[in-house]
Amino acid sequence: MSDPVSAPIRRALISVSDKQGLVEFARSLASMGVEILSTGGSARALQEAGIPVREVADHTGFPEMMDGRVKTLHPTVHGGILALRDNDEHRRAMSEHSIGAIDLVVVNLYPFEATVAAGADFATCIENIDIGGPAMIRSAAKNHAFVTVIVDPSDYAPVLEEMATGKGATSPALRRRLAARAYARTGAYDAAISGWFAAQAGDDLPERLVIAGERRQLLRYGENPHQTAAFYGIAETRPGVATARQIQGKELSYNNINDTDAAFELVSEFDPEAHGPAVAIIKHANPCGVARAEPAVGRTSLADVYRAALSCDPVSAFGGIIALNQTLDGETATEIAKIFTEVIIAPDADEAARKILASKKNLRLLLTGSLADPKAVGRTVRSVAGGLLVQDRDNRIGDDTARRVVSKRAPEAQEERDLDFAFTVAKHVKSNAIVYVRNGMTVGVGAGQMSRVDSARIAARKAADAAEAAGDAEPWTKGSVVASDAFFPFADGLLTAAEAGARAVIQPGGSVRDDEVIAAADEAGLAMILTGMRHFRH
Repeated sequence: MSDPVSAPIRRALISVSDKQGLVEFARSLASMGVEILSTGGSARALQEAGIPVREVADHTGFPEMMDGRVKTLHPTVHGGILALRDNDEHRRAMSEHSIGAIDLVVVNLYPFEATVAAGADFATCIENIDIGGPAMIRSAAKNHAFVTVIVDPSDYAPVLEEMATGKGATSPALRRRLAARAYARTGAYDAAISGWFAAQAGDDLPERLVIAGERRQLLRYGENPHQTAAFYGIAETRPGVATARQIQGKELSYNNINDTDAAFELVSEFDPEAHGPAVAIIKHANPCGVARAEPAVGRTSLADVYRAALSCDPVSAFGGIIALNQTLDGETATEIAKIFTEVIIAPDADEAARKILASKKNLRLLLTGSLADPKAVGRTVRSVAGGLLVQDRDNRIGDDTARRVVSKRAPEAQEERDLDFAFTVAKHVKSNAIVYVRNGMTVGVGAGQMSRVDSARIAARKAADAAEAAGDAEPWTKGSVVASDAFFPFADGLLTAAEAGARAVIQPGGSVRDDEVIAAADEAGLAMILTGMRHFRH
């Protein structure tokens, strides 16, 4: 099969659910002498616009039936699409069976994804699975040497441009590009259907996993300038960086997106109705400062909470990502504007805040409309050489744990509040994770170390540095509580925290040396809670 220089379009088949730009496109085709075949609603829309159109049923000599399920699945249609124009046998078959060539196929599919997203019942979702559409798209894409296929209204213009300059024909390069887009669309469509069916069957990890994404943005580069990258969205309506509106600022980078996601996932743990305002500051996907309202120490406003989060590690916060769990106001925006910040993400921002931040031209302001549900079911996916690691999202915390006090001393009320907060933050810190908290704010975070003892030491050192920067004589870990994302394998990490001044600890437990660790806590006068649930984050 040769690939001709151009493929004239003399007959088009149009069957679309998305009618954006359809009438204008079809009118242009008709003005170029293209015969238009169409079906159902598409045919009616064209007829009402006064555009000459022939029903597919008239073309095939076979009526639509079974509520439109059978209309284009016919040899006259698929023969006209699939026939090789330079093959003598194919041409004889077309002549013998009165099959006319179809040179352009314009199809977009029944809105299955939108139907599912709208919460339709099972039967309605089934009826919105397109059969004839994908068949025609795939046929046209396979025979792209002779046939042009369009699956998206955004491609109407380039096709018309080439037809105008190419005497009614399109180029091989355009047809090849459109064929690739066509197969990507049917692939994504099948992925959506297979994923929905698996969910209906209660199969969270199906034997064959199909994942499809829609490119949202070509990124300047990946984690490093020598890596190419793009940002893809998937069919999930959970609020976050992928669904947010960018109000201002330059384009997000790969690292911005990764860090902003980490920040928003963390701050979404804190419902403003239950916890009051909360702020998370992220650097390299790890929190360098997190705080919530704490009326006992006079911290009630969002601005107060931001200042508390910043004080934990103001050096690392420079050039970081800030996430807030409620509407950003003018006072808080004024505070944030005092240092360089890459991204702010929040459910909303008032006019005062937007006006203040508008002077920071490069700062990205993202608004999500609401918080993400931290308990929502979902998956995380990570690539490894030759495969994918897929797991449930870590969506359990707090009340989901089988927590129990195992020390002689039970935590006091404020300590227990801080322990809950610290363990929630630790869930979002790279392992090994140690988090010191005092009065509803992190005072030291140790992340990503090979040794839990080192994480405890690093976090304590950061707390001492923060206290010194604030002019306090005592390290902020004195009187704090500490959380560990996984069990202490030995007592040394716990004792490091005690030496730093921690008064209570929360950890999953489960070590063969739990008794030894509990005894060390009792000897140091620490209260200890075991949760029975770890939160590794790699």
